[in-house]
Amino acid sequence: MDNELHTSRRLPVVLVLAGHDPTGGAGLVADAETIGACGGWPLTIPTALTVQDSHDVQRVLPCRGEDMRAMAAALAEFDVAAIKVGLIASLDALDAVVEIVGNYPGVPLVVDPVLKAGGGKTLSTAELIDGFRDRLLPLVDILTPNREELACLAGSDVDNDTDRAVALLSLGCQAVLVTGTDAPPPGASPDQVVHTLHTPDNGRQWHWPRLTGDFHGSGCTLAAALATRMAAGESLAQACEQAQAFTWQALKHGWCPAKGQSLPRRLWRHPDPWTG
Repeated sequence: MDNELHTSRRLPVVLVLAGHDPTGGAGLVADAETIGACGGWPLTIPTALTVQDSHDVQRVLPCRGEDMRAMAAALAEFDVAAIKVGLIASLDALDAVVEIVGNYPGVPLVVDPVLKAGGGKTLSTAELIDGFRDRLLPLVDILTPNREELACLAGSDVDNDTDRAVALLSLGCQAVLVTGTDAPPPGASPDQVVHTLHTPDNGRQWHWPRLTGDFHGSGCTLAAALATRMAAGESLAQACEQAQAFTWQALKHGWCPAKGQSLPRRLWRHPDPWTG
């Protein structure tokens, strides 16, 4: 009976292409934790290694595209139900990501455009951003930028969040979920986090109480949770809402190990070892 359960149970498989953060606050570790906590199974391919602590990133070491392709080819036995992409740190890695994603036509693609570290270090270049817009963005089902990333990707020709989202939709992206964790939009209360979904047909907005402190990895957590909910077959709006609820709880139960940023606890439902 146990063997039948192990072989017949189908878990929603999410393929992740992202950077490795040694702190576990963001990147592949955060994505894998989130996907597992949301009931999915993560497959992870590193796009870059990083040298960082809970304050900021010191160095980014891009992975070779040929190695990323080899890792993806070795995972052919899995039935991938969604893909989540995070940090892309080189044009070589971008080439590999575009090729790997192209091998999964029809599979939902969630992209978290990691352009800057939480501590402020820039993680992308103008050339990479142009390549991202031209080559990867048309393949994206939903993009999850914060307001600063949205402005960077949309360019200087537009000056408000709605027009910026429309500009990205016009490039082929199917939906944009603008997250407000970095700064509230004009007119919004500073004690609220406002997330806004833009699609070609309509939009939707959610308001969450803003938690105190600075957090590292909220964007990774949200995008990975969203990918898992979509892998499980949820509608876009429902997946967005469930992913936000999961992320808010992970932040609420976050852990600050030193004097840096707080790290989301995606496994907050598990008992604390010091309380039983």
